Amino acid sequence: MIKPYLEAGQIVGTHGIKGELRVYPWCDSPEFLKNFEYLYFNENGREKIKVLSARPHGNIVILSLEGVDTVNAAASLRNKILYIDRDDAELPDGSWFVSDLLSCGVIDADSGKLYGKITDSAKTGANDVWHIKNDAGKEYLIPVIPQVVIKADLENGKVYIRPLKGIFDEN
Repeated sequence: MIKPYLEAGQIVGTHGIKGELRVYPWCDSPEFLKNFEYLYFNENGREKIKVLSARPHGNIVILSLEGVDTVNAAASLRNKILYIDRDDAELPDGSWFVSDLLSCGVIDADSGKLYGKITDSAKTGANDVWHIKNDAGKEYLIPVIPQVVIKADLENGKVYIRPLKGIFDEN
């Protein structure tokens, strides 16, 4: 099921005395969170809050939110999860939210054979790698590259691939 609001990160502490927050992002990079005018404190979008500023600081984001202007107000938000509205996010072609991919069936684009389901996605230097687990519990790793990933039909929970030789071979 495609969720309208996605987890973006967790408030892990305060920064300074003017209410800034230290946020550990759960997205590809801290830079991604700079692109949002609003964030949310819940997965249904009811608690909307305006972002006044966001800047990467190492592997975290320093965030300033409307109405949070003291260290005590910021400290009261520690451990809260922040959400984004998926409609506010712009993803490059061939990119997907990991939460949408998890549990999708991985199907051979030519034969229709079901290889298993996506259980995780990992970043590598060159490309992402999807972890696929079949019904017997065997795990396979497939590179997320255009030659392999042919089509993603996330509404129906299916990803079509053309696997590289040897990935699913049992020999």
